[in-house]
Order: sequence, then structure tokens, then C-alpha cells
Amino acid sequence: MSRRRGLIAGAIGAAVLSFVLAGCSDVAASETTPAPSATTASSSATPTATATATAKPTVKPTVTPKPKVKQKPAYYALRVERQLDKLGYPVGDIDGDITARAKQALCAWRETNGLPVSRAGLTLNDAYSVLNATKRPTPTRSPGIYVNKTCQILYQIVGKTYKRIVWISTGQPGYDTPNRTGKVWRKWAGAHESSLYEDAYMYDSLYFLKDRPGIALHGSRVNSLIKPYPASHRCVRVMRPEIHEIYADTPIGTKVQIYGEY
Repeated sequence: MSRRRGLIAGAIGAAVLSFVLAGCSDVAASETTPAPSATTASSSATPTATATATAKPTVKPTVTPKPKVKQKPAYYALRVERQLDKLGYPVGDIDGDITARAKQALCAWRETNGLPVSRAGLTLNDAYSVLNATKRPTPTRSPGIYVNKTCQILYQIVGKTYKRIVWISTGQPGYDTPNRTGKVWRKWAGAHESSLYEDAYMYDSLYFLKDRPGIALHGSRVNSLIKPYPASHRCVRVMRPEIHEIYADTPIGTKVQIYGEY
């Protein structure tokens, strides 16, 4: 009897122990279940500040371009002289110094390119005009010889081209060369002494005013007499050997026009 009670009591104790162990297992399981991670939580929760704070694109600062330096006319002087000489406008020494001779060439350039005519020095507009040119302009006047007293320049137009552009010197004050249009009526080759002025020699003369028979285009004994300003006694002094070439290309009847004021 005692042994039976012992067996029953042992069975009851084993059942109680089994229940207690099962209950501990449940508690332990619930306590060791991992909590939701921050990553998991963030996937279902409202976006965090990190997600909403989108990085702003980097804006590059605006760089103001530096203004181009505007050069003075003298900066272009040498190149302008070279170009004028290349195009047939006599400038004298090509050294970047805008002398009276170079001003004559600039004056002629302005006239033949439809710019305001003057004997002024080099301007930026002149420089741009000359340096951008690729050829001498086509004349708008009829063939003939044209003497501009403002520039102290002679143009010889043959056909539709400026065949020659040369320095001249017209009449000084008191001996002005008249502004007239005439025609070559007499040619005198070589050298001869003036009938009006003693020891004044004329070379390859072209007489063009019948009512003023002493006035002619001619070369002088020395080229130093052809000044960059009016210096003659009414005639038009022309550089040599250019006058010899002009003489050869000018038949009787060729138009000669004198115009302008110095």
C-alpha cells in the first residue's frame, strides 16, 4: 500500500515538473524573440528626417568673364602700315610710326573705301577697316587721273582698277592749283626747264588745262621737292619714277580732275 502511494506521488510530481518546464520554455521563448530592428521599423514607419532631407544639388558660382582689353590705335600701327603698303597705298618707312606720309596713305584709304576723308592719324576704325581688307577696292569713277588736294594724293584709274596711288604736292598758298576738270592736251617727255620759273626743271610733263597752259603734272629734279603738303607753283608735282610710268600709260585726251582743299 505504501509502495503504491509512493508510485502515485512520483507520477504526480513528474507531471508537475513537466508543466513547470514547459511554462519556462514559453517564457524563455517570448523573452528571447528579437525586437524589431531600426531598419525594419523604418521601412513601415513614416520616413525619417534622413530620408526626407534630400541633399541639395551643388550650384556652381557664376563666373563673370573678364572684359577684353581695348587696345589703342598705336598697337596696330605697324600691321596697318604693312597692310596699306601691300595694298598699294604708299606709307613711307614701315616702322609703326604714323608719319605725315602714313597719314597721306590713311587719307587715301578713307576716300577709296567711302569713309570720311581727313588727314588725321590712325583710329581704331581705320585699323579694323585696313586689317580686315583683302584687296584694294574697285573705283566708282571713270578712268583718268584724280588729284585729291586734301590728301595730297594722286589716283591713276585704268579700266576698273586703281593702277597707281602716289604722293603729290599741289600749289602752295598764293599759287593754288585750281580745282578743275580737264583733259591731257600736251605731253612733254623727259626733262625741260619751266618757261615761268628759272632753273625749275620738269620731267615727263602732262598738260591738262588749255586756258592755263603752264599748269601740268610733272616730276621734279629731286623727290624731296614733293612735300606731304602744298609746295609747288600751281603745278602738280609727282614722285619719280611714278610720273614716268603714269606718263607712259596716259594718252592724249585722258581726264584729269583736281579737287579738295588742304
